[in-house]
Amino acid sequence: MDIIVQTETIASDPAIRPMPAAQLLEDSVRKFGARPALDFLGKRYNWSQIGALADKAAAGLQTLGVGRGTKVGLCLPNTPYFVIMYYAILKTGATVVNFNPLYTEREISTQAEDAGVSVMVSIDLALVHEKIGKLAATGLFKHVVMCSFTDILPGVKSVLFRLFKKTELASVPVGVPYIRFADLIARGNKPKPVKIDPQSDIATLQFTGGTTGIPKAAMLTHANITSNVQQVLASGPAVEEGRERILGILPFFHVFAMTSVMNLGVATGAELILLPRLDLKMLMATIKRTRPTVMPGVPTLYAAISNAAAAKGGMDLSFIKFCVSGGAPMPGEVADRFEGLSKCHVLEGYGLSECSPVVSATPPGGVRRGSVGRALVGTKIEIRDPDHPETLMPQGEKGEICIRGPQVMAGYYKRPDETAKVFIDGALRTGDIGYLDPDGYLFIVDRIKDLILCGGYNVYPRVIEEAAYQHPAVQDAIAIAIPDSYRGQAPKLFVTLRPEHSATAAEIKTFLVEHLNKIEIPKEVEIRDSLPKTMVGKLSKKELVAEEAAKLTQKSAA
Repeated sequence: MDIIVQTETIASDPAIRPMPAAQLLEDSVRKFGARPALDFLGKRYNWSQIGALADKAAAGLQTLGVGRGTKVGLCLPNTPYFVIMYYAILKTGATVVNFNPLYTEREISTQAEDAGVSVMVSIDLALVHEKIGKLAATGLFKHVVMCSFTDILPGVKSVLFRLFKKTELASVPVGVPYIRFADLIARGNKPKPVKIDPQSDIATLQFTGGTTGIPKAAMLTHANITSNVQQVLASGPAVEEGRERILGILPFFHVFAMTSVMNLGVATGAELILLPRLDLKMLMATIKRTRPTVMPGVPTLYAAISNAAAAKGGMDLSFIKFCVSGGAPMPGEVADRFEGLSKCHVLEGYGLSECSPVVSATPPGGVRRGSVGRALVGTKIEIRDPDHPETLMPQGEKGEICIRGPQVMAGYYKRPDETAKVFIDGALRTGDIGYLDPDGYLFIVDRIKDLILCGGYNVYPRVIEEAAYQHPAVQDAIAIAIPDSYRGQAPKLFVTLRPEHSATAAEIKTFLVEHLNKIEIPKEVEIRDSLPKTMVGKLSKKELVAEEAAKLTQKSAA
């Protein structure tokens, strides 16, 4: 394991107190025991219940040999099991490894082998557990903890699911070393105490493409995770402890939701409103029923809610105190529409897995459209020359964003060479291009790897996408590079249209002439019914880049 020690410490801020991550839950159980903790499709739990279940699960895991050095996988949708097992694992001193439940069998296998996962926590939904079961049957895992989906549904919903959707439940393959969650928590009431060193013990292995696109696991210590929660609370809008209701539609296996929804909610004794997947009808009904006060999301989520509300002739969202958008740039038009509904500002933030993940956020009362806010408490943002990273850029000039702070990872697991590549003088190189204005507000220009090189000029896809969003018919937009015989590369723009709006590719291209310079004008504009998205809901370029590369290969072969 390779640990990079920063040359400058930022963690001395009195607002930041690194601690074992499980203490976040223990503190809320002590302070808010009888208050609501989780709402899952109408079934509710208080903090005392969640705390007791986490203790029992931790004690059960210890009987399986789970402890310091053990890597335990979580392959779960947003359910009470995720919160319970996440903190149970940390109580034992083991490390959480997050998995996307929609990964293919091969992707799960590759990630599990790389991280050395010996225990996997799954759920008995066929979509998830059939993949886990097949891998377990090969001997990949020593133990599989299988959680029952119907056990966490409200009474009537549980019965109806068993009657009408039983085909969605998985059967357990013969030879799989599994233990049911109900049996696991029956093995003990309290785990044996484990001493945690927050600064050196790894709480989570968070897989990421990093700045090179090669999947690898960022080692996030207990100090990284708990510091980042405290940084967000110290830098953001006031949160009323024990009183907030936070919408949990973003998947917890993703680092943004892990910190900004789950850990932040646990730390403040908020009620987490959990949804296992993005179903727009279910989402809108849940918002109406639960009236969340805090709504973290990604831009496509806010656009979908605005469209759904408009289709209903409007919707009262005045109960929302504040929204936080992350994971992707927030188009101004999308923010304006949602703010018109909710009457509250959508606050933007910036982060990456290697930073646990939050780096900057819009300060209260300081919305500056196009910016991702200012550095969190205890965080230092540096802008360095991408080609000569030892050189700091003058204020206001564009360069690579580099980060120092207590939330910066310990390094990549078993990848010392990759770790060394992303640090310069102790600061983390993000691979993002941006600049700081005179007030310290950070503006993201684009990813280094996404730059389009047109005849020696740098063209930033985000500039093209922002211009496209100004067209009244455009809902989503992605710009990528395609080969060009004259300029080397040229931009291509993909868009989807808003419901009940129409436009042709030629009309959109003509519109862009008024908003972009000649070099930035897309060579091609393609209108599609949908654009690829990640599990979190971010628009994804890689599928479109692969499509264009395949077209080029086919053309060359012909």
